[in-house]
Amino acid sequence: MYQRVKYDLSEELRKIREAGLFKEERIILTEQKAAIRVEYPAGGSPREVLNFCSNNYLGLANHPEIIEAAQTALRRYGFGMASVRFISGTQDLHKALEARISRFYETDDSILYSSCFDANAGLFESLLGAEDAVVTDALNHASIIDGIRLCKAKRYIFEHSDMQSLEASLRGAREGIDIWEGDSLSKEPVPVRNIIIATDGVFSMDGDIARLKEITALADRYCALVMVDESHATGFIGLKGRGAVEHNDVLGKVDIITSTLGKAMGGASGGFTTGRKEIIEILRQNSRPYLFSNTLAPVIAGAGLAAFDLLEKSDNLRRQLLENSAYFRHEMTALGFDIVPGEHPIVPVHLRKFENDVWLAQNISRDLYDEGIYVIGFFYPVVPKGQSRIRVQMSAAHTREHLDRALAAFAKVGRRYKVIS
Repeated sequence: MYQRVKYDLSEELRKIREAGLFKEERIILTEQKAAIRVEYPAGGSPREVLNFCSNNYLGLANHPEIIEAAQTALRRYGFGMASVRFISGTQDLHKALEARISRFYETDDSILYSSCFDANAGLFESLLGAEDAVVTDALNHASIIDGIRLCKAKRYIFEHSDMQSLEASLRGAREGIDIWEGDSLSKEPVPVRNIIIATDGVFSMDGDIARLKEITALADRYCALVMVDESHATGFIGLKGRGAVEHNDVLGKVDIITSTLGKAMGGASGGFTTGRKEIIEILRQNSRPYLFSNTLAPVIAGAGLAAFDLLEKSDNLRRQLLENSAYFRHEMTALGFDIVPGEHPIVPVHLRKFENDVWLAQNISRDLYDEGIYVIGFFYPVVPKGQSRIRVQMSAAHTREHLDRALAAFAKVGRRYKVIS
């Protein structure tokens, strides 16, 4: 039987390669930091490159205090729990981290997951039924999309950050007008019971920040809950690093926040949901990734606590990150690259003005690697057709010398491909 399946899979892989969409993994031979040693392609000679495509925003992935906290937790609590939370998988360390997250976001309660992907996957099915609705931004992360697919609620997709589109979706959910779009014209429209508006706090492909002040105002008007995924914001966006909710001055007005410990907060793994007391309690009772997946390893919980301690002790890393982002954005714009204005450390270098944007994304990222700059080109289906880009990500660990080397390489390669003059 496998011969038939093998042929089909091989054909699919061939088509992916021929379309230039095959994803190859690069092997990092060092700790995750600003300058790393990489083996690419597989079997090739390793070389040192500057890492500009990591989510290690605050440079905590190899921070000595994070490592010390992880080692302390490892010695005291062991390697893993070998169980889920409600059986024998809850330590005081897990409860301490949940309490710290709640204190950080000023919420009622929090619940830990193995990843934010799991947090989003287990959210909507636990809270919404067929009589409810979820209204979701068109560019939300795949984990939100998959989580919504698992629930039976009606789904409305609004155009990215378009408040008129969002309001139209909310009105449709409240009036039940979607029934007139089907075959049941003889039936009366049925308004939904509960509504959740779901959005990323920061959208990972462009680094743009959700318009949460307007979203929460519309939620109040249409009696809806608001859910925000803060994965690309926790720790460094907002005055105290509390994400897009703080940046938009809506702390306390958002009902559900999901995020990760796997990016700015140490870069390992682990996710969480924080918010209203009853919502978190329902998740503890019904959320399948929480009930049927092993507890977060103690070593990660210990390191996570240390990461929040570092945020509370000093603002230096966050300020360094924002300074690096502002400098790089300004200089890349001055060189003539297509950079969308913003302040986030995700800096997409757009190639949308060129018909051969996919080819450019692949070849420019390859040539930049040859120049010692490690970045990744993104193209369809990861981004919409005609919207290919090089996604550059800043870190507090980058020095001004690192940034200038990257700028020089971009200028050299950009002129080679006539992306800039």
